[in-house]
Amino acid sequence: MDIATSLGQPERVPCGKTERQQTGFIQWICDQFGRPTGFWGRIAGWIMATRTSNRERNAWVVRLLDIQARDWILEIGCGPGLAIGQLNALATEGYIVGVDHSEVMLQQARRRHAEAIRLRRADLRLASVSAHSPMQERFDKVLSVNSIQFWDSPVERLRELRSRMRPGGTIAIALQPRWKGATDGDAQTAGHGLVTQLKAAGFEELRLEVKRMKPVSVVCAMGVNV
Repeated sequence: MDIATSLGQPERVPCGKTERQQTGFIQWICDQFGRPTGFWGRIAGWIMATRTSNRERNAWVVRLLDIQARDWILEIGCGPGLAIGQLNALATEGYIVGVDHSEVMLQQARRRHAEAIRLRRADLRLASVSAHSPMQERFDKVLSVNSIQFWDSPVERLRELRSRMRPGGTIAIALQPRWKGATDGDAQTAGHGLVTQLKAAGFEELRLEVKRMKPVSVVCAMGVNV
């Protein structure tokens, strides 16, 4: 089962409903959390940066990756930069690249981490995971939190990410279903779908981690570039 099937095509409908159910203003609001723009995008970024559950979710994924001082790390969908600060505190001799397809999010993240950018310990770039990227770096750790549901052709994207990882590098793809009526069972189903996609992309030593949260659990699929 792929993630698009298990999550009701969330990459097209961020709030998890069908396209016919999500129309007009409600869909527009939901889209602001997928690709924030303008004034309401800045509000969405502020919500993402200040919500306790978002901070807890990102911190959990960072802990799972067992960041080392010299790690080079790539975050896909870095948003307002919640995980970047945690990664920077751990990878004290490493390097962090964060990419996001929203200029609004990058503006917020760059303000938060201006010192790390000035010291050339972090680089935050406007980019989409679905577009070919010219980046030359090779990474020890890759993470994405609540982003993969917006990707086109996720297995292909995961293969591309694996090609940018060093041997032995670890990837963590986390997701918390947030559509109306989502359950812990939905999260488990989504998690197994993510594991299946990592396997199809060539990752090994696969595992699924689950964090109990309200209103629904968070899942994190992990794999190693062997």
